Amino acid sequence: MVAASGINLEKVTTKQPRMKSKILPKYLFPWRPGNRFELLVDGRRFFPRMLGAIEGARHHVLLEIYLFESGVVAQRFIDAFVRATTRGVAVKLLLDDFGALGLTRHDRDTLIQGGVDLRFYNPIRWRKYLRNMFRDHRKLLIVDGEVAFVSGAGITDEFDKPEHPERSWRETAMLIRGPVLKDWQELFADLWNRHVPEPLDLPPTVAPVVDDGMRGRVTIASALAKQDIKRSLYSRARHAQRRAWIATAYFVPSRKVRRVLKQAAQRGVDVRLLLPGPYTDHPAIRHAGRRFYAGLLRAGVRIFEYQPRFLHAKTALCDNWAAIGSSNLDRWNLRWNLEANQEVDDARFAEAARAMFEVDFQNSVECLYQDWRRRPWHARLREHLWGRVDMWLEALGRRKNAR
Repeated sequence: MVAASGINLEKVTTKQPRMKSKILPKYLFPWRPGNRFELLVDGRRFFPRMLGAIEGARHHVLLEIYLFESGVVAQRFIDAFVRATTRGVAVKLLLDDFGALGLTRHDRDTLIQGGVDLRFYNPIRWRKYLRNMFRDHRKLLIVDGEVAFVSGAGITDEFDKPEHPERSWRETAMLIRGPVLKDWQELFADLWNRHVPEPLDLPPTVAPVVDDGMRGRVTIASALAKQDIKRSLYSRARHAQRRAWIATAYFVPSRKVRRVLKQAAQRGVDVRLLLPGPYTDHPAIRHAGRRFYAGLLRAGVRIFEYQPRFLHAKTALCDNWAAIGSSNLDRWNLRWNLEANQEVDDARFAEAARAMFEVDFQNSVECLYQDWRRRPWHARLREHLWGRVDMWLEALGRRKNAR
């Protein structure tokens, strides 16, 4: 069995205070000051920056990603990776085996023959049964231990459609420089060394502290083994004073998530959810999640459905805290997947995220409680049927994890 967790959970790098004889759970990585974070909206903006970083690589390029599908975008990256190896750069790709099913044999051979070290996380085997469900959903590119890109995007044409750019999936990425690069590189190296026979040999990451930089922390979810992302979001939403805005591509929240959001709204916090509208790659998940709208709306949570194209972004903003990365707000992600987010605690970055959210809200339709109660019977039926499927899958997951 390929373990779901690629992290040494005993290696905890930060200490938390005691509270009334109760020890708080420890986060895997600490808050680090002196970073620079740049918000990048949509593939047409962040793909060129990623490719530029690869072209400038001097020592190593590390890519850990879920979706990698052959096409125009993938070809640009394949060419850049091979050019990097010809310059003597070590290129390491760790792709999720299921997410890379769309990568053709020709493209795989091109990478390998070009000197790229290509590996796959948790190869699918029928005899594994439910163990095939454990997937690496992270999206991470690191170049020379000096710059990283974190997002919810894959290397696929869906995020930068060559013929119809106006239909490209709406995605958010972050460019990262500074001391948190040490944690991102450690995260990649730990997973690689657990699942690849040849250990990763990288120089120490010594990213300089940026003057007047920002505080940042890497948070992860590692199936049921480590849930930093969920715990951090709960804490921030509970303590939010002005706003708690969340964008997610797949919304099937746990009871605890719903309770936290409702309680925040009821004490006067501006709680908003930005969710996919009519365009989605998984309509069933959308219907299953919509069955929770009524209770949230009744409690004062505002729900916006994005209209122009598929909203695939995963972003949270609570006061001056923001998080961007791979993790959606659904039970499936947190139960089965490896996930990783970059958190930022800085008023400047929060302002940039706020402005981005406002544009997206303007391109959305707000669901109002009275209108929602009048939705047609066939919409209610779809929500009920797919909700039953969601409940069945949740019960199946609990039984599996209890063994």
